[in-house]
Amino acid sequence: MKKATAIIGVFGILALGAGALIYESLKSSQPAYIDPSDQALVTLGRKIYTNNCAACHGAKLEGQPNWRMRRADGRLPAPPHDKTGHTWHHPDAMLISITKNGLIPGKTAPPGYVSDMPAYGELLSDHDITAVLAYIKSSWPPKVLAAQKEVTLQPRQ
Repeated sequence: MKKATAIIGVFGILALGAGALIYESLKSSQPAYIDPSDQALVTLGRKIYTNNCAACHGAKLEGQPNWRMRRADGRLPAPPHDKTGHTWHHPDAMLISITKNGLIPGKTAPPGYVSDMPAYGELLSDHDITAVLAYIKSSWPPKVLAAQKEVTLQPRQ
């Protein structure tokens, strides 16, 4: 009887653990690759970008002047999100994290890095963030888009 109870207990714990894993994966599910060919998503993203991002990153995704040179306060100006910037060098998951949580030193930025990039997780939904990134990516030429897709779909180590 004790053995049967122990077996049932172990299976119960395993079932709870599996359920928790499934719940967490569904709760934080992000698209594996944000597809910029979804015109409805791009249209929504353009509106959200204009209202929340363009003031720093530019109405045409051009970023702030001299974006690679530190200002007097030690911070870097907002980079462009067009093909001339480095946004396309990063996988979608990182771009989502930066948009949602801001730049986090040691995780999405070098240790000690300070940025003016705010976290938008309280203001924008995951769908809104995905839409903004689809809009940004829709401006990239095919070679840049292909390179970013490859980076995004690489298996994590």
